[in-house]
Amino acid sequence: MKKAILLFTFNLLLFTGSAQELAVVKYKGGGDWYANPTALPNLITFCNTNINTKINPKPQDVEVGSTDIFQFPFLHMTGHGYVFFSETDAENLRNYLISGGFLHIDDNYGMQPYITKELKKVFPDKDLLELPLTHDILNNAFKFPNGLPKIHEHDGKRPQAFGIYYEDRLVLLFTFESDLGDGWEDPEVHNDPADVREKALKMGANIVKYAFEH
Repeated sequence: MKKAILLFTFNLLLFTGSAQELAVVKYKGGGDWYANPTALPNLITFCNTNINTKINPKPQDVEVGSTDIFQFPFLHMTGHGYVFFSETDAENLRNYLISGGFLHIDDNYGMQPYITKELKKVFPDKDLLELPLTHDILNNAFKFPNGLPKIHEHDGKRPQAFGIYYEDRLVLLFTFESDLGDGWEDPEVHNDPADVREKALKMGANIVKYAFEH
């Protein structure tokens, strides 16, 4: 029943042109889930201007274990460190994802070892798989033939996009060593060049477009 309700809600939003909603995921563990406060509002503005979305300009904050997540077709999660999902959190997130929801996790540096472990609670039988360069998420509104753009340098590693699939649908995207969220922030926060911010926003728009269409 929950799956049917969620899919109906998503379709209603998409086909009626009603305001769409995005949310930032609040999680336990002490990690800074609230990092990059200007990132998602700026991405929303970019999407509404460039890919014809009608997203509410004010994203919401939502607890990962709350049924409120089922109100949002797109969830964004970020941070620098420790992440913890209780069993209730994991079950709730799994139900959301298999019901038609989409989660983008952007590692703001230091998140990878913790989120990888916690995602095993959500999907014990699934691993994060690197997306091929031909994947639609890299090739819809804007083309990224070389993969994720590199926004900030940390450990000298290449940026990578990983995903989890459920019944052949990409339900979760984990962006690593890219720092897309930093590139979405207000220009004065990190003083990134305009072309770097543009790449980050275009990649973010691709993610939103993919999530809304699949």
